[in-house]
Amino acid sequence: MASSPTRRTQPIGRIVKTANRPICKSATAALLCLGAWLSAWPLPAQAEAVDLELVLAIDTSISVNPQEYTLQVAGLARAFRDPRVHAAIRAAGERGIAVSLVQWASQNEQAVMIGWSKVQDPDSALRLADDIARMPRRFAGYGTAISSALQFSTDLFFGNGFEARRRIIDVSGDGSDNRGPMPSRKRNVAVSLGITINGLAILNEEPNLDFYYDRHVIGGTGAFVMTANDYIDFADAIVVKLIREISQGPIAAAPEGSPPPMPSPTTPHTTAVRLAGPMAASGPGREDPGRETR
Repeated sequence: MASSPTRRTQPIGRIVKTANRPICKSATAALLCLGAWLSAWPLPAQAEAVDLELVLAIDTSISVNPQEYTLQVAGLARAFRDPRVHAAIRAAGERGIAVSLVQWASQNEQAVMIGWSKVQDPDSALRLADDIARMPRRFAGYGTAISSALQFSTDLFFGNGFEARRRIIDVSGDGSDNRGPMPSRKRNVAVSLGITINGLAILNEEPNLDFYYDRHVIGGTGAFVMTANDYIDFADAIVVKLIREISQGPIAAAPEGSPPPMPSPTTPHTTAVRLAGPMAASGPGREDPGRETR
């Protein structure tokens, strides 16, 4: 009769590594396993304190033609070269701000084009401006999925290496949402997490888009929507908007000694400000009626 194969035994308490992850073979090795697991995974870096975390989320859907995209990017770059924006960054606090830029279009079209960058002085603001000016266009989708853009932008605040008392999503676009759930649902989630959403509604496609942003998009502490008649006006509007949200106050409260403010909102081809209405200031549970998907 053939002899049975010899069974190989392992010493009690031995740690066997599989795929570089230790497996404990007995309770007596628990402490060794704990140490091995900790050494196998890097410890998270401590978040750097800043005065504001800001996501700039810009619409690049099909309604934004190549010339309009160029005007939009040039306007953003110019804004971070503007001494008034530099003064607003100084007014925000001594720790500076962290900025990330997102392009968005339809439901599955969102991308971080500029990762989190610390801006605390004119030099760092100018470097960010150069990065924006060189930024390629990622999408030109047929849909306008503001809700997906809000969800994507909200997720960026977690594990980004920065920590601030204020978190803002600055969303700009020229059309209402026509893909996915209503933006108000994603807005309410963001607001419940302490995030403020401000809007810049470009009125060349939909003249009443600011009312849509007011009801369905903006929300949180001090939320507001501004308007630009078209992409030519965008450059002036985004400067005013950044000053307001970075410096924590109305446009008239720009730091003493900074260049004069932008023209009055009553002047043609400038901007108007609409503070968040009751729906925009809502939290979870206050959702808009109507469609879930389109």
